[in-house]
Amino acid sequence: MKVWFRVRAWAVLCWRMLGRSVLPWLSMRRWYNRFLLVTASLLVGLMCILFAVGADAMIAWQGDWVQASRWWSLLITSLGFAAVVWCAHRFAPMTMGSGIPQALAAMMSDDKRVRERLLSLKIAWMKIVLTWGGLLVGAATGREGPSVQVGASALHVLSGFKHKRRVLSNQDLIAVGGGAGIAAAFNTPLGGILFAIEEMCRFRAFKANGATLTGVIFTGLISLGVLGPYAYFGRVAEHLDWSASLGPTLVCGVCGGLLGGLFSLLLIRCARGLPGRVGRLWRQHPVMFAALCGLGTAILGIATNGLTYGTGYAETKAALEGASALPWFYFLAKLGAVLLAFLSRIPGGMFAPALAVGAGLGADVVQFFPATPASGVLILGMVAFLTGMTQTPITAFVIVMEMTSSHGVLIPLMGAAVIAQAVSRPICPTPLYHALSYSMLRTVQNTLARQDAKDAPPTLPKTG
Repeated sequence: MKVWFRVRAWAVLCWRMLGRSVLPWLSMRRWYNRFLLVTASLLVGLMCILFAVGADAMIAWQGDWVQASRWWSLLITSLGFAAVVWCAHRFAPMTMGSGIPQALAAMMSDDKRVRERLLSLKIAWMKIVLTWGGLLVGAATGREGPSVQVGASALHVLSGFKHKRRVLSNQDLIAVGGGAGIAAAFNTPLGGILFAIEEMCRFRAFKANGATLTGVIFTGLISLGVLGPYAYFGRVAEHLDWSASLGPTLVCGVCGGLLGGLFSLLLIRCARGLPGRVGRLWRQHPVMFAALCGLGTAILGIATNGLTYGTGYAETKAALEGASALPWFYFLAKLGAVLLAFLSRIPGGMFAPALAVGAGLGADVVQFFPATPASGVLILGMVAFLTGMTQTPITAFVIVMEMTSSHGVLIPLMGAAVIAQAVSRPICPTPLYHALSYSMLRTVQNTLARQDAKDAPPTLPKTG
């Protein structure tokens, strides 16, 4: 009898120990949630691939019509900006701008109505189409911010289908979608994971480690299967020793942090409202204001022989590969084109244009260090300016390293990112995308409050 009780006790103990590890794998709820996560990740990958292919086609068509009729761009770009902004205002107001502030604002709110205003499949598809339109008419925008909103929208929709006893919250799913969007947009899986941690979850605990890996892996697999292995800016084989590159690293870090911080502060101030008559035109006649921004973009494009149009991908890649050099004025001209696109509120991101601006900064810095390989200094400028503007040093140097396969420049890249972060933070204490997300969240909440007040039944006066 004693032997029987001992065997039974050991059996119960073994079952409890094994059950903790075996039972989760037998849970249908968990497999159902995993299946939905994988399906949504594959959807994000397919949407971002379609986005990338279409964006490349729009950029190519824009180059063709500009070469055929350069002066017509004054009219086409102006009307194109106005048409895209009108469509955004009329059909999907939350598609305007980058897309990263929308995802961050959705993460900040626990109100389902707020999240549905900011993220949905309709918004995702409209974001893709309108960003294509902006690239077709020459706007200095990119597809990385829109890809974040697309990925966040797909994973947010997933939250409505998940089991009610879900493991991840809506906020975690939005962070996973944002990271997957970055990974699929630029084929930078590690950068996507770090973006989800460093940018999307900057002010909250990150609890979606396994889900983020799953999302990024499957979006990466679908991208790899369709587009094949590639580096966004090509492969840079330069190797910079820390001691030999100390001067360029220090100069790029300080200049990139200073200029990136000032530019970020300028964008935040502009987003809160422009002064005087310009501000009234911006608020009351956004379509007309967008047309004027398009006219300014066209003038910059004509003055620079088309260098400031679009994402800046072709010019940056050519400079990194040594096929052509960036002129000394490229930094300022591209910066002006990015500012005009931001002020117009045309749908499109700033990541890729900011990297092009940083490459222009590196091209100016390399003039003072002729013994240092030019492509290496250009990469340092890209990391420094992106860090100064977004204050995400780890994401910046990892994404640039993955986009250029420049593992030989890793230590200088880290140094430039750290220096740029230290310089930028006192200039602009609140990171750019988070400052924009606060304003966007207030706007949506005020809109819903006005709608609730309008729909509320009238109160009867008290009698007697």
